[in-house]
Amino acid sequence: MNLQPIFSQAGAALLALFVLSLGSVAQADDWSPTLQKEIERIDRTFSGDLGVYIRHLGTGQKVSHNIDQDWYLASTVKIPLAIVLMQRAENEGLDLEQKLTLRAADYVDGTGDLLWVDPGARYSLEELNRRSIVDSDSTATDMLIRFLGEKSFGEDVARLVPEGLGRITTILQVRYDAYREVHPSVSVLTNRDFIDLKTARTYQARYDMLLEKLNITAREAEAKGVREAFERYYQRGINSGSLEAFGALLEQLVRGELLNDAHTDQLLGYLSEITTGDHRIAGGLPAGTHFAHKTGTQVARSCDIGLLNPQVPDEAVIVAVCARDYAALSEAERAYQAIGKALHESGLTGTVD
Repeated sequence: MNLQPIFSQAGAALLALFVLSLGSVAQADDWSPTLQKEIERIDRTFSGDLGVYIRHLGTGQKVSHNIDQDWYLASTVKIPLAIVLMQRAENEGLDLEQKLTLRAADYVDGTGDLLWVDPGARYSLEELNRRSIVDSDSTATDMLIRFLGEKSFGEDVARLVPEGLGRITTILQVRYDAYREVHPSVSVLTNRDFIDLKTARTYQARYDMLLEKLNITAREAEAKGVREAFERYYQRGINSGSLEAFGALLEQLVRGELLNDAHTDQLLGYLSEITTGDHRIAGGLPAGTHFAHKTGTQVARSCDIGLLNPQVPDEAVIVAVCARDYAALSEAERAYQAIGKALHESGLTGTVD
């Protein structure tokens, strides 16, 4: 029997498969130019502006868009807070089972269940950390910063990220700093006053309520609306920073350079369980995609920052996206979802569970 034709056919088939494999690898390795163009297209059709930083940790390939400027980071700053807390447990013997008592002065408007818990309840540092990340509970966040000390916490963050991040404050301080742009007498307000303001259904209604609480007229006010007040506040660079610098922090985290294995896994687990991100980048990713991330939202500002495939550091992809100056949050969410879809079509989502 002459086996030559059979071997020739098999060889041809293997050669064809090899060529196809090379082609698919080349296509996978050449994802950045196509993704760059798609990000630019998404931004052109968006009512606001996007900042985007994407980097594959194994290859170093990256896409960047509008990263030569700082972006307001909103609640994504809760990630460095978690890292600092866990580092103190590792380096200074801090017991994360230690409990803090919820005080009436601790409540901060926003998401999370602690806003509805009576004063006097006690929570461990670990539980507050989980709530701060998973539920973006701002009351939990401020309790942790109060415990660490805002100045001391800021010094720790500066060591973590020597360049690229502005000063991080409590969430309550954000309210005081932003509304001070309307009138300096905002210092007389309590945390409960800001909770009242958040109940207003429109920015105009919130502004009118603020003037009433401050007992001033619109003529006496400096900023003439809520959005103007926050825009002035954003110009100060507080709770803002470079997406590339934030990405470098996430790279250190996923490579195990900041925390021990147990705390690294725990924090990445919290970031994989967040309850606030279904309508952003995750909304454009296939079900089961492993995306450990944190969202943040403020007046005409939002972010979604995290890691695709964090379980394998050399396959992990930093994804840092922020948006600003949009007409409505729903428009920003559609842009985030379009970016999520583009990430998947570029082959960066990896193995889907």
